[in-house]
Amino acid sequence: MSIYDYSSDEVLIERFKEGDEFAFDLLVRRYEQKVYQLAYRLTGNPDDAADVTAEAFLRMYNSLKRFRGDAQLSTWLYRVVSNVFFDFRKREARHQHLPLEMPTDDDDEPYELPIEDESVDIMGHALQQEQRRVLMEAIQQLPEYQRVMVVLFHIEERPYEEIAQILGLPLGTVKSRLNRARNTLRRLLEPYRELFGVEESPTTGVPQEASDAL
Repeated sequence: MSIYDYSSDEVLIERFKEGDEFAFDLLVRRYEQKVYQLAYRLTGNPDDAADVTAEAFLRMYNSLKRFRGDAQLSTWLYRVVSNVFFDFRKREARHQHLPLEMPTDDDDEPYELPIEDESVDIMGHALQQEQRRVLMEAIQQLPEYQRVMVVLFHIEERPYEEIAQILGLPLGTVKSRLNRARNTLRRLLEPYRELFGVEESPTTGVPQEASDAL
């Protein structure tokens, strides 16, 4: 009986291509939290994020046997999630749905760690939560491509080169569009300068505290 090393994405992909459904299940388990978090940050709604996540893994299942390994699986999967999100927004626009607002109830926030002891600075924590809420609501107001870029770069911390791969754009286009997205975000956050502080990041043009909160 052969024993396979299931530790690497490459092995799991090859096993799946050979008909091993368990290998695909392992890939889903490995990436489901990251995929859901990205979908949630893009949609701003837990139900929509769940729909995007399910569709992304369905597309992954249908396409993975054609995956050639030109990029890391995580990069390829981020591209799938981004494409599902764009398609989701197009369908939403066709049905003339109103944009959904970011939930403000902390119970709706995915994967939040609880406050573990009473020594935590409650006021500081509340301020951080309010900063995060305002920031994520501002991100939800960005056009879809700008939103994806801001989330990928500032929250997912993907480098320019990988974002270019994910979106299928030239590197220069990614940098210029991300710069426009930052300028748009700065304008959206302008009414909240006191919340984030007045100091601005010289590199991003986003209030420094907002950049940190990202």
